[in-house]
Amino acid sequence: QAQLVESGGGLVQAGGSLRLSCAASRLTFAFYAMAWYRQAPGEQREREVVAKISPLGVTNYTDSGTGRFTIARDNAKPKLYLEMNSLKPEDTGIYYCNSLTGTGVLRFSWGQGTQVTVSP
Repeated sequence: QAQLVESGGGLVQAGGSLRLSCAASRLTFAFYAMAWYRQAPGEQREREVVAKISPLGVTNYTDSGTGRFTIARDNAKPKLYLEMNSLKPEDTGIYYCNSLTGTGVLRFSWGQGTQVTVSP
């Protein structure tokens, strides 16, 4: 499968902001719904969707991200972004990008992710 490379994470205090980026490996990125996933700290935790965006730019967020996160895409580069504001300690985790389908079938291989740590 095609590869993704995430970047932009770091250590911030509660209330701070981060802007995550995801570089895709092929132009067909433009045809896929995409999402940011978070893997919370701890053993054997699954990746959970925190934000999603359709090929035409329609966005949606989980309850935890509504009002604080903004997902965007640049199909020409191609890249996916996540603007995170008013960060909370519970936002801590490894953030990944990938496609999003109703069946769970992925269009890309998982990347390394980018670590986000929010201190109290």
